[in-house]
Amino acid sequence: MTLEQIVGAALMLLFLTDIFLTVLYARAGTGLLAPRWNRLVWAAVKAAAGLFGRRRGTVLSFAGPLIVVLLIGFWALGLTMGAALIIQPELGTAIHPSTGSASTDFVTALLLAGNSLSIVGGGDYGPHSSGTRILFLINSLIGASVLSLVLSYLVQVYSALRERNALALTIDLMTNGTGDAAEALARLMPGGDDSDAAAELGNLVRSLTATKEAHHFYPLLFYFRFKEPLYSVSRFGFILLDLVSLIETGLDRKRFRSLLGSAPVASLRRGTMLLLETLDRHFPTGGSRSGRAEDAWRYSQSYAAAARTLADAGIEAEPDGVEQYVAVRSEWEPMIRRVAPTLGYSISDIARRNAERPL
Repeated sequence: MTLEQIVGAALMLLFLTDIFLTVLYARAGTGLLAPRWNRLVWAAVKAAAGLFGRRRGTVLSFAGPLIVVLLIGFWALGLTMGAALIIQPELGTAIHPSTGSASTDFVTALLLAGNSLSIVGGGDYGPHSSGTRILFLINSLIGASVLSLVLSYLVQVYSALRERNALALTIDLMTNGTGDAAEALARLMPGGDDSDAAAELGNLVRSLTATKEAHHFYPLLFYFRFKEPLYSVSRFGFILLDLVSLIETGLDRKRFRSLLGSAPVASLRRGTMLLLETLDRHFPTGGSRSGRAEDAWRYSQSYAAAARTLADAGIEAEPDGVEQYVAVRSEWEPMIRRVAPTLGYSISDIARRNAERPL
């Protein structure tokens, strides 16, 4: 076995390991090459999108599908290159055409490698020794296996994307399309009746946990960005965390004790934070500004606007809840500020309460 063939085998093993970790092991941040490749493509698309001005969001919406296509091409090229390095030293000896002289250049080796991996045959060329016959058989098995695994992976990714979008749309509809968590709370508790609120929040918890695990299994999901902010993880994450914060700080603790102490409220907070932390941990998120005096002022104005919305729905908010709300929101909003810009959203796309000023 020549040095060239050893390098080729090592290259194929590297790419097969990357495919295994990405598709089968399926945990965020575990791939060898795919995470870095995806980030590189995303950075290139994001840089190119900056040249399109107001159409930047539309350009970024193509990033997810483009990353999928280029990742498959990246894997296919890596496996083909590795197989070609193994095949080339055998050209003209153990691998040659049935008639005429054999071409021994690397392009011919690439063609044979691609053909053997895709199980379409090698034209006139064929293996003429036991070792090369086994090599072609192994290539065929690798090609068939990788193809079926990648197709199955793509089906799962797009299925999870549909479920994420369904959750995002459900949350947006709960706010009557405003993106305001106070509006969602008022609709959950018409006239102050919280009898159905816990059950409705429980339904959200189930969808949220499925979405969180989908992003843990299929990190590609984070790169699927839609032009409409309502479908973004940061947008519906903000609404859920704001909703829980309003429940915990704005409602009367005695009157709504059962809702405040319910499992769905705590689960929504924890599940949303876990989803955002997965993105923050495994993707190049930006820095966040926190602890500024104007942040506290903005949070207090947001609470006042929420109190007015609740009052219009017949729910009296706690007048002394503003300090608690400011403290609670100061804990989770920095995470939103790190995550939102990663996929090209501004805080004004995310925080939509009428009293809030875009920053």
